[in-house]
Amino acid sequence: MNHKVLTSYGILKKYDLTKQMGDEYEWARRTTFVIDKDGKIQHIEFDESAINPNNAVDICLKLHEKTAP
Repeated sequence: MNHKVLTSYGILKKYDLTKQMGDEYEWARRTTFVIDKDGKIQHIEFDESAINPNNAVDICLKLHEKTAP
């Protein structure tokens, strides 16, 4: 992913490491994307909730239920 994509999805987060000098650094947040079979992003998890893979599995199951006949 490039900087533009990371910024537009809110993955990059600025951290002020030296308040006296005003230096800010950007780091990527832990992020999980759930992408459907058409390539569309259906859900995004950030930070602590992105650590648990069960959240993504639950979303995938719900997407599957919506498309089932």
